[in-house]
Amino acid sequence: MKNKRNRLQLIVELVKGNCIGSQSELAERLIEQGIEVTQATLSRDLKALKITKVAADNGGYMYIFPGTTELQKSKLLMGTPVAGQHMGYASLEFSGNFAVMKTRNGYAAGLAYDIDMSHMDEFLGTIAGADTVFAILREGVTHEQARSALNKILPHH
Repeated sequence: MKNKRNRLQLIVELVKGNCIGSQSELAERLIEQGIEVTQATLSRDLKALKITKVAADNGGYMYIFPGTTELQKSKLLMGTPVAGQHMGYASLEFSGNFAVMKTRNGYAAGLAYDIDMSHMDEFLGTIAGADTVFAILREGVTHEQARSALNKILPHH
């Protein structure tokens, strides 16, 4: 089990520190670090870590590591520092029952996923584009209540 934990920790470090666009590229990076892994195992690891593939600024794709609070508590990464806030986040504005969040290109899907997986009572759900997330507020939720809930996963603004 220790080898799996080390492998998962290395995957997190590689994804957070590099623009990796495919499983084969990630597998090559792991081999450079002395870890050989099958495609099936790597696929399971990415799923377990909730790593998502999104469009990158350069027109290709890249893996991102959503900073969910659930993952921070995960037994998979006990003792591993995990970023709890989105580095790609840019701004938050409200229009009626919508929270509109702007991100760097490619980060919206990860942010929307984190909002949905956090099961915040203030939101019904999200819709993500490449650089924009629309979060639908429940009836009666104020903009300040929504902002307060989002502060748990967004950098303070």
